[in-house]
This record gives sequence, structure tokens and C-alpha cells, in this order.
Amino acid sequence: MTDLNVTQLGRMVDAPASPELAVLERVPNPQADVLYLSRFVAPEFTSLCPVTGQPDFAHLVIDYAPRDWLIESKSLKLYLASFRNHGSFHEDCTVKVARKIVEIADPHWLRIGGYWYPRGGIPIDVFWQTGVAPEGLWVPDQGVAPYRGRG
Repeated sequence: MTDLNVTQLGRMVDAPASPELAVLERVPNPQADVLYLSRFVAPEFTSLCPVTGQPDFAHLVIDYAPRDWLIESKSLKLYLASFRNHGSFHEDCTVKVARKIVEIADPHWLRIGGYWYPRGGIPIDVFWQTGVAPEGLWVPDQGVAPYRGRG
């Protein structure tokens, strides 16, 4: 593992204070010649409302088709945790996470679903993708039901 050029995996690392200070890392994809989908699910994503400072909660589902690089999962966990004290609207948080992954890993394709719990009585779901999924890529449903409250 020492030749992977990662700074957080296998080490004690403090949670970054903000997304700008977080280090999202990548590792080589040993299956770079295969088109496949990898999924990260963060069911307890937290950020702060930039106006009230109150916490916001989301269930994030990140699907990406890696090219030469994989996102190192511990660094992703720390990156996502860095939003806990970060004030930003739902749309900004969701798209910022996706764009950072694209910047670091340069995948064939990426989509993110940000399923936010209600703020002011209104749930806000945010969806973004880099474009049309590559032909032949199996892209399963994200499996998150729309918010129903007490249903």
C-alpha cells in the first residue's frame, strides 16, 4: 500500500475543517480496461444551512464509471465529513461533491443523487451527471424513494 501515493489511508487523520481543506485522493484502477460502475452511498451526509446555521441532512448516492483512477474511499469519507461545519445550499453541496470527484478521478461518467431531508417542510432532491451514460454501462436505479413524510 505504501506505493499508492496516498496520505490518509492507514493513518490517523483529523477530519478536515472545510471542503476546501479536505484532500480527496485517488488510486490506480487495476480494471481500467473494463467499463463498470462503482457506487458510493453516504446515507448520513450533513452540512449547514448558510443562512440559519442549522444542520441539513442528505442521503447521497454517487455512481461513477472509473477510467484510470478510483476514488480512495477513506479520503472520500473525510471529504464528505468536511461539509459538517460548512454552510452551503443543498444544490451547491451536491454538485460540489460530484465536480470534485470528476476533477480528481476523471471518470468515464458520473452521476450523483442528493436526497435531502426537508428544510422548512420542503424536501429538495438534487441530481447531476456528467452526460449520457456510456453505451453498455449497467446503471441500476439509485434505490432511494422520494420523501413521503408520514406517508
